[in-house]
Amino acid sequence: MVNTDDLLRPYAGQVRVRVGGLLVREGTLLLAAHRGLLPAGASFWSPPGGGWAFGESLRDALRREFLEETGLAVQPGRLLHLHEFREGDLQALEIFFEVLPDDPTAQPRLGHDPEHGASQQLLTELAWQSPRQLLALPPAQVHPVLRGLLSVDDVFVPQAILK
Repeated sequence: MVNTDDLLRPYAGQVRVRVGGLLVREGTLLLAAHRGLLPAGASFWSPPGGGWAFGESLRDALRREFLEETGLAVQPGRLLHLHEFREGDLQALEIFFEVLPDDPTAQPRLGHDPEHGASQQLLTELAWQSPRQLLALPPAQVHPVLRGLLSVDDVFVPQAILK
């Protein structure tokens, strides 16, 4: 069994800039479940995305991360949300964009984080989640930009969530 502290160690003690994409299909959002962020093995659901690498644009980073995690080629749209994340030794500025799939009929498949080995993956599942499904989860299991959604249209109301 992998120690969750080991999974998060590469991100501890530094400020990261993360980019994420909000993809809507038929009243649902494509979300990724992550392990290691919550106690007792609970999944943390958030939009696909990841770290912004030196030398790439935010939109290029989003295209790369979305492809790595979901297998989907997307085009970034509007900037929607800024979120400041800080929990223990982890700190990040998260930037969320609307994304549109290059092929609207393509089906997502669970990808991987290349910076982690096969046994150290944080991603455990992809799923289309409705606002009703998200409301049924404990708030700690849902990314703050998605908490309290009544409709997928609510994600398109730009807002900055800074602690």
